[in-house]
Amino acid sequence: MGVIYMDYNATTPADPRVVEAMLPYFTERFGNPSSPYGLAHKSRAAVERAREQMASGLGCRSSEVVFTSGGSESDNSAIKGVAFAHLPERGHIITSAIEHHAVLLTCEYLEKEFGFSVTYLPVDADGLVDAKDVRRAVRDDTWLISVMYVNNEVGTIQPLKEIADIAREHGITFHTDAVQAIGKIPVDVDALGVDLLSLSAHKLYGPKGVGALYVRAGTRMHPLVHGGSHERGMRAGTENVPGIVGLGKAVELAVDEMEIETARLTPLRDRLEKTLLSEISGVALNGHREKRIPSTANLSFLFVEGESIVLSLDMEGVAVSTGSACTTDAAGPSHVLAAMGIKPNVAQGSVRFGLGRHTREADVDRVLSLMPGIVERLRAISPLRDRA
Repeated sequence: MGVIYMDYNATTPADPRVVEAMLPYFTERFGNPSSPYGLAHKSRAAVERAREQMASGLGCRSSEVVFTSGGSESDNSAIKGVAFAHLPERGHIITSAIEHHAVLLTCEYLEKEFGFSVTYLPVDADGLVDAKDVRRAVRDDTWLISVMYVNNEVGTIQPLKEIADIAREHGITFHTDAVQAIGKIPVDVDALGVDLLSLSAHKLYGPKGVGALYVRAGTRMHPLVHGGSHERGMRAGTENVPGIVGLGKAVELAVDEMEIETARLTPLRDRLEKTLLSEISGVALNGHREKRIPSTANLSFLFVEGESIVLSLDMEGVAVSTGSACTTDAAGPSHVLAAMGIKPNVAQGSVRFGLGRHTREADVDRVLSLMPGIVERLRAISPLRDRA
């Protein structure tokens, strides 16, 4: 029996159609897209074709797409880019307490090293930001609001349009990390009202090491990477042509197949959750029950360490996680669950099931057959139950 993979929030396998599109640009079409001859022109054409695919998927102009090395660089470029464009003045940034660390640590860096002021908005028990809190946080010197579209740990969808309306009313640049949204829910930059949007290829069946940043025309920001005039001066460095081709193809496929995948994954997720909640005592669902993507289920199992469940499932050939892959080595419970008001002893028992393109009913059946026994065994030896 092969590995049953249920950690699609962490990364995804590259779609064979994506790999097929990329392969020629490793070998016969290897030209530097900035060079002047015919071989290079093929690479340039491929990059621009991918830019058009991105623009179609996001509802923007191709000139507003900047290719990067991934979601973290896109987040850094957006936040630092706006902040540095306002130096030597020191302004105010609004973000949420449940952002990815690529956003949170960037904001902390600007606070400590440059003297920017940052407001970290709270969320409710479902992981939702209240737009009223955004409005109350706005100051005369607020230059940027950064709130993620979909949370990577619990799958909650944030009210971006409401927040965008507030940002636009006050002339504030609005950024969203949409890494977990593309291909799962509709992403249209004009409908959402965002000025900057980050995404990453490896979250949507594309290659690792490539991403993009949507930059609305007229947005005031400085480039993060300096050097050549690549990406219209927004990001220096020879473009990763195979990766960019893969990203463009991955976005095209993800958008085209989104409705089919949503209809397929939603009942699988719902059955997984319903069965675990009914057949195992002391289980809680983390995140909003309706305002979420169809592929994520985050549950806490009382009196058990989530990490122990992950390791036990791994021994049975099932891959899941306790939360963000970028914070696996961090001590303590998830900052997302903590911000939602979930007690540490409950948060430590959390497991994230991320379903995806290759998840089948038999995979869910296998997990459901394993979980009761695993939880029962771990609870029998757990010191957490004695302290309850």
